[in-house]
Amino acid sequence: MIIYPDIDRVAFSLGPLKVHWYGLTYLAGFVLSFFFARHRAKRADAPIEPKDVEDLIFYGALGVILGGRLGYLIFYGWTEVLKDPTYIFKFWEGGMSFHGGLLGVLVAMALFARKHDRGFFEITDFVAVFTPLGLFCGRIGNFINGELWGGPTDLPWGFLHEGVVKHPSMLYEALFEGVILFVLLAWFSRKPRPTRAVSGLFLLGYGVFRSGIEFVRLPDGHIGYLADGWFTMGQLLCLPMIAYGLYLIWCAYRTPQTAVAS
Repeated sequence: MIIYPDIDRVAFSLGPLKVHWYGLTYLAGFVLSFFFARHRAKRADAPIEPKDVEDLIFYGALGVILGGRLGYLIFYGWTEVLKDPTYIFKFWEGGMSFHGGLLGVLVAMALFARKHDRGFFEITDFVAVFTPLGLFCGRIGNFINGELWGGPTDLPWGFLHEGVVKHPSMLYEALFEGVILFVLLAWFSRKPRPTRAVSGLFLLGYGVFRSGIEFVRLPDGHIGYLADGWFTMGQLLCLPMIAYGLYLIWCAYRTPQTAVAS
């Protein structure tokens, strides 16, 4: 058993301005993504040049923040909005949906691809590889906020939180959706692959990892389980990801297009 350190959500204050750890973890994710994207863009078969990475990260950041917040409010937080409409703007309290952020990034990447006259899947294949870096940082933010806990456990790495030893499901997600998925995608994309293959593997890998962790992660209290005491909103939202990921991989190798760096 490990005692949860109960970290102050505020990293530091600048007069009346309070800077939260949750926001800093998102910033760290964008910074890591920027440097990794710059490195990948130097490959001869990359779909963009290093000078375009700043623009790419800007588009991606808007997609993550706007899509993630809107997705959370739609999928999970609508009851909070009904009680307090200002909750929409309280980013520092947490409340970001990966699935909403994914949709936001897809829209942003479509706009970026159109602006730079590139194929949509060329860009998503490139972006998919370093996306887990941001996911890792976001889950560390969830840990600092003390949110997204799993159910009770007697495993030695369980955390004592509010008098109960719990699965640190946010750390499980940081490991699987962040570290392991990043290593898998980096290894897979070490050489050019057919267009859509890397995007498909990302969707499949995230969907499988997230669905598995949902078995120990507790659902949002105001939503609960959707069926039979185990099926969650997270698992429901992952089903189309897994299906579409498999479809993209099948399409990539059935009718290979020009391979690009991812």
